[in-house]
Amino acid sequence: MALQLGALREALLDAGASPEKANKAAEELASYETRLAGIETKLAVLVWMVGFNLAMTLAVLWKVVG
Repeated sequence: MALQLGALREALLDAGASPEKANKAAEELASYETRLAGIETKLAVLVWMVGFNLAMTLAVLWKVVG
Protein backbone atom coordinates (compact mmCIF):
# COMPACT_ATOMS: atom_id res chain seq x y z
CA MET A 1 0.00 0.00 0.00
CA ALA A 2 1.32 3.43 -0.91
CA LEU A 3 1.56 6.44 1.36
CA GLN A 4 -1.87 7.87 2.22
CA LEU A 5 -3.31 10.81 4.06
CA GLY A 6 -5.41 9.03 6.69
CA ALA A 7 -7.59 12.00 7.65
CA LEU A 8 -8.50 12.60 4.01
CA ARG A 9 -9.31 8.92 3.48
CA GLU A 10 -11.57 8.87 6.53
CA ALA A 11 -13.29 12.10 5.48
CA LEU A 12 -13.97 10.69 2.03
CA LEU A 13 -15.35 7.50 3.50
CA ASP A 14 -17.59 9.49 5.84
CA ALA A 15 -18.78 11.55 2.87
CA GLY A 16 -19.93 8.38 1.15
CA ALA A 17 -17.10 7.53 -1.23
CA SER A 18 -16.32 3.89 -1.82
CA PRO A 19 -13.24 2.55 -0.01
CA GLU A 20 -11.42 1.99 -3.32
CA LYS A 21 -12.01 5.56 -4.49
CA ALA A 22 -11.10 6.98 -1.06
CA ASN A 23 -7.83 5.00 -1.06
CA LYS A 24 -6.94 6.09 -4.58
CA ALA A 25 -7.66 9.78 -3.87
CA ALA A 26 -5.66 9.74 -0.61
CA GLU A 27 -2.69 8.10 -2.34
CA GLU A 28 -2.79 10.59 -5.22
CA LEU A 29 -2.90 13.60 -2.92
CA ALA A 30 -0.06 12.19 -0.81
CA SER A 31 2.12 11.87 -3.93
CA TYR A 32 1.44 15.51 -4.82
CA GLU A 33 2.34 16.56 -1.29
CA THR A 34 5.65 14.72 -1.61
CA ARG A 35 6.39 16.42 -4.93
CA LEU A 36 5.61 19.84 -3.48
CA ALA A 37 7.96 19.21 -0.56
CA GLY A 38 10.76 18.51 -3.05
CA ILE A 39 10.00 21.72 -4.94
CA GLU A 40 10.06 23.71 -1.69
CA THR A 41 13.48 22.27 -0.85
CA LYS A 42 14.88 23.21 -4.25
CA LEU A 43 13.39 26.70 -3.94
CA ALA A 44 15.07 27.19 -0.58
CA VAL A 45 18.45 26.28 -2.12
CA LEU A 46 17.86 28.74 -4.96
CA VAL A 47 17.03 31.52 -2.50
CA TRP A 48 20.30 30.90 -0.66
CA MET A 49 22.20 30.89 -3.96
CA VAL A 50 20.70 34.23 -4.99
CA GLY A 51 21.50 35.71 -1.58
CA PHE A 52 25.10 34.53 -1.77
CA ASN A 53 25.44 35.87 -5.32
CA LEU A 54 24.05 39.25 -4.24
CA ALA A 55 26.46 39.43 -1.28
CA MET A 56 29.45 38.58 -3.46
CA THR A 57 28.42 41.11 -6.12
CA LEU A 58 28.10 43.82 -3.49
CA ALA A 59 31.51 42.88 -2.05
CA VAL A 60 33.14 43.17 -5.48
CA LEU A 61 31.44 46.49 -6.16
CA TRP A 62 32.55 47.76 -2.75
CA LYS A 63 36.15 46.88 -3.60
CA VAL A 64 35.99 48.42 -7.09
CA VAL A 65 34.29 51.66 -6.02
CA GLY A 66 35.99 52.08 -2.66
